[in-house]
Parts: sequence; structure tokens; C-alpha cells
Amino acid sequence: MIAKISSAYDLTKPLAYNLRKVSKNEATVLFAKGVTNNGQNTKLDEVVKEMKLGIPYTARCVKQVFHCSLNPHPKDRLTDDQLEEIAREYMERMGYGEQPYIVFKHSDIAREHIHIVALRVNSNGKKINASFERVRSQRITEDLERKYNLISAKESNSMQLNTHLEKVNASEGEL
Repeated sequence: MIAKISSAYDLTKPLAYNLRKVSKNEATVLFAKGVTNNGQNTKLDEVVKEMKLGIPYTARCVKQVFHCSLNPHPKDRLTDDQLEEIAREYMERMGYGEQPYIVFKHSDIAREHIHIVALRVNSNGKKINASFERVRSQRITEDLERKYNLISAKESNSMQLNTHLEKVNASEGEL
């Protein structure tokens, strides 16, 4: 499972991206924590307004939004319940478990994956610890792969590196 983490200054962009996918039936709201209607409200301005209530006026953190996609191997078939468990455990272990967040399940490409949008600022206005975030994330995803018997991202990458490459002659139409 590969995690792609980004941070943003504002909730609007990551939520708009995910809610646009929902409106196109390319994604669904899997669940939400700390958001009314379990995140089923798909009106961008209302969702942004509600989540911003969790950011105190005194917050000094510049990039207040955590946006992550968790991408299992295309051959891994996970139920919604398993995806929910994975998202909850991932957020808890990353230190965002008490934050308001929404989990979206995307089915817009060959493999289903989830996106998580959360606040990086706690209710006291303090930034959640993001030290070594990518390293911690990699350890957590490796643990989750073992726990749920998923195909290891490390092993599948090493298998791809061992494939035999041959020179292609474009003039002969070998593309």
C-alpha cells in the first residue's frame, strides 16, 4: 500500500477535488469523524465551513490541512469495512485520530483507493506533530499490509525493477 501525503493551506481545494469525484459517481464518502451526517453532506461550502469550526482563531499553523491517499495494490480487493478499519488505524497511528476528517473511496481508476482530508491543527490551535511523517506513514502502511494480508508495495516495486527491458524501434510500429 502506498500513501501519498500532501498538505494544504485551505480545506477548499482537497475537499472540492473529492466532492467533485462524488458528484461524478467516481467516489463515495466512506465515513467521517467529527463531521455531522457522517460526511454525507456534499455541498462544498457547508463542509468547509463545518470543518473550519475545528480550527481555533489562535491557530498559527500555516498549512492546516492533511490530505492523503492510501493506494493498495490493484490485485488487493478490500471491502468497505476493511477500508474503514485501515483508514481509522492509519489516522490514529499518524496522530490525527482525534481530528475531524472525511474518508472518500475512489473508484475512478482500475484500483479502488481512499483519500483522507483532515485538519492538521488540534482544538487548542497547536499543529499535529508532522515530524518524519512520510517515514512513519511508510512503517504504518507496511504494518497494515501485513495485518490485512495485502500485497507489499516494496515487493511489487522490486519485482517490477527486475523486468527485462528491450529497445523499441518506433519506425517499425513496436510501440
